[in-house]
Amino acid sequence: MKIHNTSKGVISEINMIPLIDVMLIILIIFMIITPSFINSHIKVNLPKTSSVPETISSNDNNIIKITITKDDKIYVNSRKTLNIEKELSLLLSRSYQKTVLVESDKEVEIQKVINALDIAKKLGASKVGISVIPGK
Repeated sequence: MKIHNTSKGVISEINMIPLIDVMLIILIIFMIITPSFINSHIKVNLPKTSSVPETISSNDNNIIKITITKDDKIYVNSRKTLNIEKELSLLLSRSYQKTVLVESDKEVEIQKVINALDIAKKLGASKVGISVIPGK
């Protein structure tokens, strides 16, 4: 690299490559960390069961989670929604596994949980389930 040119003076330019590398690394870090922040915002008091339920990992990215809070707010994959059918049909069309898991506060009316399960089955979910806390 030529720094001094006798005819034109000093050549000064900013090298952008290291700056771009640092910005891409920061972007990758944020992309990795963001899902853990999104999933921890919704608090639901899950019901307990006395039997050992079939275990499905709720942290699996292929599972579509419907969360119903005790103040009747509905979230689909941690995004608040007013039209559950529209959100589910969009997500089920993209998903190859088509598994839906309903997380509901134990104070929510059972009819709202049944409605969410019914909508999921009607839209083509192959597996549906209810999230619970295993008890003794």
